[in-house]
Amino acid sequence: MAKYGEGDKRWIVEDRPDGANVHNWHWAETDCLVWSRNLFSKLLSDLTVLDGEGDLFIKTKKVDKVEGEAYVNIRKGKIIPGYEISLTLSWEGEAKDSDGKSLLKAEGLVEIPYISDENADEDPELKVSVKDEGPVGRRLKDAMLSKGKPLILEKVRVYVQSMAKGGPAKDELEVKKVAPKAQSATSSAAAAATKPKESVVEKKEAKKGFKTITLTEKFSCRARDMFEILMDENRWKGFTQSNARISKEVGGEFTIFDGSVTGTNVELQEAKLIVQKWRFGSWPDGIHSTVRLSLHEPEPGVTVVNLTHADIPEEDSYGNATVVENTERGWRDLIFNKIRAVFGFGI
Repeated sequence: MAKYGEGDKRWIVEDRPDGANVHNWHWAETDCLVWSRNLFSKLLSDLTVLDGEGDLFIKTKKVDKVEGEAYVNIRKGKIIPGYEISLTLSWEGEAKDSDGKSLLKAEGLVEIPYISDENADEDPELKVSVKDEGPVGRRLKDAMLSKGKPLILEKVRVYVQSMAKGGPAKDELEVKKVAPKAQSATSSAAAAATKPKESVVEKKEAKKGFKTITLTEKFSCRARDMFEILMDENRWKGFTQSNARISKEVGGEFTIFDGSVTGTNVELQEAKLIVQKWRFGSWPDGIHSTVRLSLHEPEPGVTVVNLTHADIPEEDSYGNATVVENTERGWRDLIFNKIRAVFGFGI
C-alpha cells in the first residue's frame, strides 16, 4: 500500500485556482489519521464490558495510542480507503466477593497490532493483558477477553465501514454530489419532461449496481493445457500459492484463494469452455456472479482465453466501492500473469 503523500503525482491533480475538483474526477487524497484517532477514541472509550456479572466489573478507559497511516482517495467519485493502523486501549476491572467486598482492582491493555484495508473483511488480531497476573487478575483478563473482545471488534467494524464510506471526505463528497443538482433543478426537470421513455428505462438499468468485466488473454500453450490448469486444484495451488479445492464435475463446488472465493461449476466443455458461479466472501449475502471462460486455439500452441465475468457488485458488504477494479486486477495479476510466470506460457 502506497503511503499517504507518496502516490504517483501524475494521478494527483493540484487544487485548481477556484478550489474545485469537478465531479470528484481527479484523484483527491485526504489524510485521515487524526480523524481516525478521534473516531476510535469516541468508539472505544468508557465502554462497559461487565457490570456485576459474576461479581466482576470491567470497562474500557481510553485509547492510549493510534499509530500508522490512514487516508481516503477519491477518483471519479469513487471512494478508495487505505489504512494500516495499530491501536492500544487501556481498561480497568474489579472483582468482588459475594458480600460485595473488593478482592482486586486491576488495570490492563488491549492491543490491536494491525487494522488494514487489505483485511477489511476479517476481524483483526486482538491481545489482552493485565498488570496483576495473580488468580483474580487472570480471571479479570479472561473475562475481558471473552466479553470485551466481541464488543471492541464490533466498534472496529464501525471504523472500517466509516472509512469505506469516505471517512472525513464523506461530507465533502456529499456536498459536491448535491450542489450541482440543486443548481440545475429547473433544467433537469425540463429535460426529464421532454426525454423519451426509452432513455428513462436505460438510466434505471444502469443503476442496478452490477458490472461486467471482459478480458482477452493469449498464451503459448494448447487449449487443453489451459483448461486443465484452471480446473486442477493442485495446479491452482501451485500458481496462486494458496489453498484450493476444485470439483471437475458440472454442479460440483469449488473454493479457491484460501476460501476467499467459492462457487459451483455450471457448464464444462473440455479444452473449450468453463462456466461457473463465483462468490467472494466479502460480498453482500446472496450475490453470485457468473464467470465464462472460452478457450480458442487459432493455431497449434497458441490459446486465446476470452473472459466474461458478469454480475459483479459495485460495492462489497462493507461499502467498499473498488470491487470491480479489484476483481479485474485479480484476474490479470493473480491468475493470468501468474499462469504465464509459473508455467512459462508467455507470448
